[in-house]
Amino acid sequence: MDGKKLEYKGEDALKEIEKLTAKAGEVQYDILKEILKRNVETEYLNKFMKGSKDVSEFKSCVPVITYKNIHPYIQRIANGEDSSLITGQPITEMLCSSGTSAGEPKLIPSISEDLDRRTFLYNLTMPIMNQYISGLDEGKAMYLYFVKAEMSLPCGLPFRTVLTSYYKSKHFKCRTRDTFNDFTSPDQAILCNDSNQSMYCQLLAGLVHRDQVMRLGAVFASALLRAISFLERKWVHLCNDIRTGQLDLTIIDPACRSSMISLLSSPNPHLADEIEGICSCPSWKGILCHLWPRAKYIETVVTGSMAQYIPALEYYSAGKLPLVCTMYASSECYFGVNLKPLCDPAEVAFTLLPNMGYFEFLPLAENGTFSMDIDEEEGMLNDRLMDLVNVKVGCYYELVVSTFAGLYRYRIGDVLQVTGFHNQAPQFRFICRRNVVLSVDNDKTNEEDLHRSVTTAKTLLEPYNALLVEYTSYADTSTVPGHYVLFWEIQMIDSATSIDAKQLEECCITVEEELDYVYRQCRSWERTVGPLEIRVVEPGTFEVLMDFFISQGGSINQYKTPRCIKSNTALKLLNSHVLASFCSPRDPKWIPLNE
Repeated sequence: MDGKKLEYKGEDALKEIEKLTAKAGEVQYDILKEILKRNVETEYLNKFMKGSKDVSEFKSCVPVITYKNIHPYIQRIANGEDSSLITGQPITEMLCSSGTSAGEPKLIPSISEDLDRRTFLYNLTMPIMNQYISGLDEGKAMYLYFVKAEMSLPCGLPFRTVLTSYYKSKHFKCRTRDTFNDFTSPDQAILCNDSNQSMYCQLLAGLVHRDQVMRLGAVFASALLRAISFLERKWVHLCNDIRTGQLDLTIIDPACRSSMISLLSSPNPHLADEIEGICSCPSWKGILCHLWPRAKYIETVVTGSMAQYIPALEYYSAGKLPLVCTMYASSECYFGVNLKPLCDPAEVAFTLLPNMGYFEFLPLAENGTFSMDIDEEEGMLNDRLMDLVNVKVGCYYELVVSTFAGLYRYRIGDVLQVTGFHNQAPQFRFICRRNVVLSVDNDKTNEEDLHRSVTTAKTLLEPYNALLVEYTSYADTSTVPGHYVLFWEIQMIDSATSIDAKQLEECCITVEEELDYVYRQCRSWERTVGPLEIRVVEPGTFEVLMDFFISQGGSINQYKTPRCIKSNTALKLLNSHVLASFCSPRDPKWIPLNE
């Protein structure tokens, strides 16, 4: 992808989407041919293809893999061997996955032109949005972006998150300034390694420009809610800075401090009084609309596990701001865009752009499992793969990607459902991560089933003016039989009300009633799974949990609360904050299929 293709704007960007999707099959074939042309001499591909560049040979000989298969090659490069082990281009950095939904962070190889592809996708989002919302060029975007301090590998390559890579690149720092990418946050605040100083300065900048803000956002919904929580604790300090024109002394990062002092050029007591009047209200319902009255939407990821934050965001926006998911991406590859960004969050579908990588798909059953028990036998999966243009509407697939940077037939781990097509390009709904499951016996609960069950159960809190802030789970096998444990953090909107034990016990059984047939069979008939337990934790517990994972190498940008806890340390942390626990008072309903 050459540099000129980074600058698609307006109608040109929309025409490029049409051009790519109209010939998706051809574009995909050309992408695979180019990947093989550049990389066929690598040690990894040569092992399977013996120097051949033939597409059919690739499909028959190169196996479907997971990270464990390619990790030895990546580790050798990290230790100093040449990039030619897996790619024909120099690897310029290793990207780390979040490490919160799939165990330890992974090293994902990246080459310089990957930044071109990411920038290409970013440049498509505003032309798409402009079709639906006018006037976005009349003000600023208050987007909360964060970097993570990077490490250096033994070979000297940087090891950092994909978003840190982008924000530190010339593609971001030297971007063409126009009215559609005018951010409230100074780049120096975004690039500050201290997340607390960065958050403080970005919120301060957003408040200073509050009358100019046209849209709000963060990468993930959880980061936006963390910002609101931070604002609740710090608004008095922020108002004082605005009132006096003096930056809080806790901001010590030199570049950050310098940029913010320039922003606070003079005292503004009138603005400080306005903000104080809003933030001092007993209820923060609609606080986002009150603080930023010209905002037209919130841009953030609310699909997959992030969907559980939708009620909280709707509360803080009084349901007046659309929640917009613009794109689908991962550390391994950026995939596609949402062509209908104002759709209901539950209906979000991403159109995969065929020039971003070579995409294949493993057919799955509706619950995200294979019809045959060959999950770990990657070599047996080749014949089951489908090309991008041949997937079927309504069917479920796991995404498999091949990249220029050295991943070949690599299982991303995302379960997708085809919702339709845009020209030749399929549109997918993100369902869940395949490797996030609870299991005690024969039961297997995936992320979507767990989220659906919790979503149903948490409605029982509403009559008590209570909000489920966050949740996670784990399978407790220390007892016989083992059982599911959910950690719930509950916020009381009205301090005059309370929830009794009976109601939380009903939440337990409601979750179980919504889980699948096999789980309820194990619970009610086979007795191989014990009663589900909800442990209510102290307010702020999940922020402490996030701080823990970030301290272990995660990124505030990419952090997603793990829906299943694997870390013993994290589990001890959660248990140390438990206020009370409740269990299902009865067995969930289960009827044999032949009755």
